[in-house]
Amino acid sequence: MDKARQELLMKRRAAALAVPTNDNAVRARLRRLGEPITLFGEREMERRERLRTLMAKLDAEGQLESLMKAHEDEEAAAAAALPEPEEDVQYPFYTEGSQALLEARREIAKYSIVKSALRLHRARRKRDDPDEDLDAEVDWSLRQAANLALDCSEIGDDRPLSGCSISHDGKMLATCSLSGVAKVWSMPQVKKISALKGHTERATDVAFSPINHQLATASADRTARLWNLEGTVLRTFKGHLDRLARIAYHPSGNYLGTASFDKTWRLWDVESGEELLLQEGHSRSVYGIAFHHDGSLAASCGLDSLARVWDLRSGRSILLFQGHVKPVLSVSFSPNGYHLATGGEDNTCRIWDLRKRKSLYIIPAHSNLISQVKFEPQEGYFLVTASYDMTAKIWSSRDFRPVKTLSGHESKVTSVDVVGDGQSIATVSHDRTIKLWSSKEVEKENAMEVD
Repeated sequence: MDKARQELLMKRRAAALAVPTNDNAVRARLRRLGEPITLFGEREMERRERLRTLMAKLDAEGQLESLMKAHEDEEAAAAAALPEPEEDVQYPFYTEGSQALLEARREIAKYSIVKSALRLHRARRKRDDPDEDLDAEVDWSLRQAANLALDCSEIGDDRPLSGCSISHDGKMLATCSLSGVAKVWSMPQVKKISALKGHTERATDVAFSPINHQLATASADRTARLWNLEGTVLRTFKGHLDRLARIAYHPSGNYLGTASFDKTWRLWDVESGEELLLQEGHSRSVYGIAFHHDGSLAASCGLDSLARVWDLRSGRSILLFQGHVKPVLSVSFSPNGYHLATGGEDNTCRIWDLRKRKSLYIIPAHSNLISQVKFEPQEGYFLVTASYDMTAKIWSSRDFRPVKTLSGHESKVTSVDVVGDGQSIATVSHDRTIKLWSSKEVEKENAMEVD
């Protein structure tokens, strides 16, 4: 009994310790503690847990504080031994941007001021209007989500599908695959309209413009392309030094963000095709990118297990979110303006509060990595996660409880998107199928209207 109690206390002590999430920092601390920096077959998450256990043990023995202080003193002494830099040597952190970037920042600032004012006005009205019953509205939305069922399944390509996007009016769906081909489909029947051929490597993501029916694709051939519905290439965005991962439109529709394995994300002018911004800040490949619904912020995430939030109006990194112990693969802003969701290889979805600057909730969502997270785009009343465990799941954004599991794919679910009103969800998978999930309640209401 005493042994079990000691183990429990040790676990609690370990959970309370601050352990680095960056693998290089974990290795450095293990080296300082006289431990092997890695064991045969050890993964990053396992190495971090080994460090946590070791630190908890040292803390229980009362040695941790003195050891860490000794290491800090050593580092301070080493830093003091370095020669003083000459006074006239300067190390600029910011580099001057182009005139086009300056104009873009001004336009984004103007756009975001209007959008944020409208969002805040709506939020205040819903809060103060006695006729508004927010809880009833959320309950109705979650009930709709709970009633989602498989409505349509269609073979999307000869190769596994990697991305999907629903048009802003909900009438079309775009998919892309490892064959390098993207396709446009009608909704809700999922009938092929056109095929977009041009990439020389696998296509990794696709996104519809929020203002028209143009769409953009990202590819492992290091380029992104802009298309019309007929399959004509309107523009090619070149500049990345390694394959692209995710792609996202700015809500104004004038700018495009791309994430790449060259450890950068970039901002492009859709009209001219000009690269406006090359943004560094991640120590490893950047995998996911998303824009705030007001248009003021961008979020990036990557294989360094971090998520960063950037102010597009000033270019600064304003928030750094650490907590995932494995690569972060997807990021999504809530329409409420202050929640950010991230999903990654540690099988968890984390909800971050931009106001409190910290993790609000950890959802142990899946039994395999989370490939994409997506808030319902109209009100953000629920969140959808797609996973390599062959399912997609819906979660209430009120208390982050499970609402519905969408099971039907026979392989990894790689991407998910939600119709604007949240009444349909599209998923694509390595099993080469597109699945459309619709609410039976909505179908009944539509049938009654027809009658």
